[in-house]
Parts: sequence; C-alpha cells; structure tokens
Amino acid sequence: MSKSNALVRNASFLMMATLISRVIGLLYRSPLNAIIGNVGLGYYGYANNVYVILLLISSYSIPMAVSKVISERLALKQYRNAQKVFYGALIYAAAVGGAAALIAFFMGKYLLPTNQQEALLALRMLAPTIFLSAILGVMRGFFQAHSTMMPTSISQVLEQIANAIVSVGAAWLLIKSFGTDEKTRAIYGAAGGTLGTGAGVLAGLLFMCFVYYVNRKVLKRQIANDRHTQEESLGNVMKIIFLMVTPIIFNTFVYNASGYLDSKIFSDILNMKKVAAETVSSQWGEYSNSYLTLINIPLALSSATSSAMMPEIASRYITGHYKKANKKINEGIQLTMFLCIPAAVGLAVLAFPIVGILFPKSTKLSGILLMTGSVTVVFSALSTITNGVLQAIGQAKLPLRNSAISLVLNVITVAGCSYLFPQIGVFSVLLASLVFAVCMCVLNALSLRKYLGHKNDFVNGYGKPFLAAAGMGVTAWVVYYGLHLVLPVRILCLGVAMVCAMIVYLVLYVLITKTTEEQMRKFPMGNYIVKALRMIRVFR
Repeated sequence: MSKSNALVRNASFLMMATLISRVIGLLYRSPLNAIIGNVGLGYYGYANNVYVILLLISSYSIPMAVSKVISERLALKQYRNAQKVFYGALIYAAAVGGAAALIAFFMGKYLLPTNQQEALLALRMLAPTIFLSAILGVMRGFFQAHSTMMPTSISQVLEQIANAIVSVGAAWLLIKSFGTDEKTRAIYGAAGGTLGTGAGVLAGLLFMCFVYYVNRKVLKRQIANDRHTQEESLGNVMKIIFLMVTPIIFNTFVYNASGYLDSKIFSDILNMKKVAAETVSSQWGEYSNSYLTLINIPLALSSATSSAMMPEIASRYITGHYKKANKKINEGIQLTMFLCIPAAVGLAVLAFPIVGILFPKSTKLSGILLMTGSVTVVFSALSTITNGVLQAIGQAKLPLRNSAISLVLNVITVAGCSYLFPQIGVFSVLLASLVFAVCMCVLNALSLRKYLGHKNDFVNGYGKPFLAAAGMGVTAWVVYYGLHLVLPVRILCLGVAMVCAMIVYLVLYVLITKTTEEQMRKFPMGNYIVKALRMIRVFR
C-alpha cells in the first residue's frame, strides 16, 4: 500500500483492534453484572470515574503528545532527538503517573461523592494501574509516531483479554471470600472488577516492552546514521514535553471531565432531593455499564482514527503541506462517519433487544437510554476527530477553550435538570452529554476553518451516509420485529437483522455516494467488503 494510504491502513489496524477489544469488553460485562449486580456496577462506575479523571490528568494524553513531538523529529530525520524525547517522556510519565497513583490511594475518599464511599476500595485497587498506564502511553505514542499501529493494536487486544478474565475471576473470588451480605458483595465485587483493569494494562505494557526490545537494533541503526549535528539537551527535551503535554492534558481533562462531574453533580443533587443512595447508584450503574459501554464501541473507532491521524497531519503541517493536511482530515472524517452514523442508527433501532441480550439483569431504563442517546455517537465522534486535528497543528489551546465552554453548558444542563426535574433521573446526564458533544462540534469546526481553511462537506460527509443508514435502520427494525413474531429467539432474530442491515447499508452507501471499488478497498476490511458486494452484483 502506498504512503498516500498510510492513514487508512493505520486507522484500519487500530479500528479493528479497538472493535475486537470493545466486543471482548462488552461480552465480559454481562457475567460481571450477574456476579456483582447493578449496585456493585454503580460502585464500579463511580470508582472508574475518579480513575479516569486522574488518568486524564497524568497520562491519558501522553500517547498523542509523544506521537506528535516524535513524529515531527522523524519527519526531519532527527532520530537521535526523537529517541531523547522518548526517554524524557518516560521520566515525565513515571513522575506524574506515580503522583496520581498516590492521590488515588490516599485521597480517594475526598474525590468520591459523599454518599458513595463504598466505592473507595475499588478506587484503591485502581491506583497502581494509573502508574502503569502512564508508561504504556509513552510506549504506544512512540510506535504511533513511527507510523505503525500494529503494536498498539495488538497490545489493546491483549489488554482487554486479560482485563476480562481477571475482572470476572477476581470479582467472583472476592465475593466468595469476603461477601457476607448484599452490600459487601457489591463492594468486593466492584473491587475485583477493577483488578482486571490493572491486569490488562500490565499485559499491554509487557507486550509493548517486548516489541521495543525486538526493534532495538533498527532504532540503534537509525541513530547511528543520523547526520544532524544539533542535538537537543535532556533539559530542553523535558521542557518541550511539558509544554506540549500540559495543554493537551488540560484539554483532555476538560473534554472528559464531564463524566466525573456528571456523576458527582447527579449524585449530590439527588441526595439533596432525598432520593435513596441505592436508587442513584443503580441508575448510574445502568447508565455507565449498559449505555456508555455500548456507545463507547463506535466512539473508540473515532479515537483510533484520531490517533492514526495525528502523526500524519503533524508531519504535513510542519513541512508546510496544508492542502495535504486538509485531505487527511477529510479522509479521517469520511472513515469515521462511514462507521459511526450507521452505528448510531443501529443502536437506536435495536436498543431493547441489544440491551436485553447483553445485559439480561438490566431494566427497561437501559434500553430507553440507548435508544434516545445513540445520536451522541455522531457528535462525540466528530468532536474527537477535530480535537486531534487541532492538537496536531499545534493549536492545543483551541480545543481546551472549546472544551471549557462546552463543559460549562454541560454542568448547567445536568445541574439544572437534576434540581428542577429530579423525576427524570439519569436522563439529565444523558441530555447534558449531548449538549457537550454538539457544542464541541460547532466550536471545533469554526476553529478548523479559521486556522486551516477547512470546510465540512455536509452532503457527502454526513448527508449521504445518513440516508444509507436510514434505509439500514428501517431494514433492521422490520427484519428483527417481523422475525420475532414467528421465531421468539431474540439472539437469532438480532443476528439475522444485523446481517441484513449491514448488507443494505453497504449497498445503499455505494449507490448513494457512488463509491468505486478502488475507493472501497481503502476502507477497513475493504477487500472483504468488495468481495461481498461483488457476490450480490453491486460491483461487477
């Protein structure tokens, strides 16, 4: 595959790995739910929210920052300086990751809602994972900068496999050993579930270290052939990393802080309104375990595209190839919308059977959340892509500003709805997340137009995929509910409906967008899609 297709290739690798990882994560949630229950999932969710915030502050943005800084030096063939950035990033990650881990362990009770202190044990179990994640982030960013997503992709799959096995096993073991009543079973079950997260990160880190060891001779040869005489000092490298990572950290923190703030505001206001803590925890458990787990699958695909785009766009921007940078942006958006728009429609149309099969212990609430909130997928995916682009061109302050504005609107929405309409429960959080995502899309689009002259192609980028997805949605609904009338086996009906829906979507997409066979081959699993479409005579 030529260099012009590198973005699609790398994004495809990462998308497939992300999809596999998310499916594994989805499958283990059902037995975990059966073991620890909705209240336990609520504790798990609250602990995870604090963990995510500390991860955002310490290391979540490290892969993006390391990828950008190293890819800029690789574009100029400064291999020695690129390696120094890698070493400096490891030092930085160890320091901030270690500090965040200590905060999680010793100060976790102050970060959890006052009426959800039962989640403290689960949070303390997550503390070492923050440190390991920081180191893993540097390793992934290093290989992403070298335009290879394969190590990151494989490590993600290994991470999720270890996570699934240990989460379920540890939850069962801790409940059996220490669970004496419903409350203690929920507490220790949530703690066991969080142990799996640490085991997964450790597995991913060990694999990345192995890949680095295998490639050490190639890296040494590149450094030996480096003819640049201007070598950066370690102090200067640390300064560059700090100046690059810090704004991205703030941006990523603000962009993702809504989850933590939503949980705390929602819990505290409903507590003030005398709503039972178990009811709040159960609602949050369904929101975080069922709804968020499902919509995060397509959102993870957009994150994969963003990760693949950053080194590509950064290298073109720093060398002055702005038109090529814009072309890469359009490729990334097209790839993301090709997947996320039909995913949103499918989740909405088949919300109840999907939730009923995957989360049999969930209530009707989970299905309603998924049906009404699936539109968030499209806006959140687009904001993730545009965030990555702005960071790649050195404008990290813009997504930070845009995230801050969106976060203010998010907080006002969740606080206002929870206080004025407590009877709607967790739907106040759902509405707030949609407000945040839409606001981010609009502000990021305006920023990209100003600094890169980028213009969204609404008809081809969004309108035509939506038309194809609408036809797909009608097909999915008719096939599932029609088949279910004569064959009351939900999983079989759902499987047939999904296959029919995918075929209809691909056919309509090709016909509406006039996508050629050559263009379709560039999409994830493009060769297989072309073969399938040839079988039904769409391509001849």
